[in-house]
Amino acid sequence: MRRATTKGFSRTASLLRERIRKASESRGFAETRVLTHWAEIVGADMAAICQPVDVKYSRQGFGATLTVLTTGAQAPMLEMQKETLRTRINAAYGYNAITHLRLTQTAPTGFAEGQALFGQAPKASKPKPDAATCEEAAQVAAPVADSDLRQALEQLAQNVISKNKNAKKGV
Repeated sequence: MRRATTKGFSRTASLLRERIRKASESRGFAETRVLTHWAEIVGADMAAICQPVDVKYSRQGFGATLTVLTTGAQAPMLEMQKETLRTRINAAYGYNAITHLRLTQTAPTGFAEGQALFGQAPKASKPKPDAATCEEAAQVAAPVADSDLRQALEQLAQNVISKNKNAKKGV
């Protein structure tokens, strides 16, 4: 007899599978893999400029229309690659499920729901702390023997000291 190795715990994916299925079916996605693995299906370059929004099935005939959201500047480029995009999506379905692609454009900023941020946002660069802050942080972390831990504590101390200085200035 095989014992359960999870000891009463479940994977997050198995807990969320039903909710994801219901949400995706309400938008017409019978196959949730298109939503969850979009970057793998269409490629990282296309996933950065567009995302699937809706699938509508026609009353007569076989196949569906996939609506893809993109920015106005990327729409002409995506229009030229429409057939490649459709082929990749149908390969994920395993049959010719999507017969038409409809592109919907949105502004990169504005509108409450339609803000187009498809790729990862660039990280904001932090200003370097001044010499006094670095010295104070080094003094705080000095008693620690492990060099990696001391560096991490020094960085943390720099962040805390900088934040406290900015809070006192009213920034």
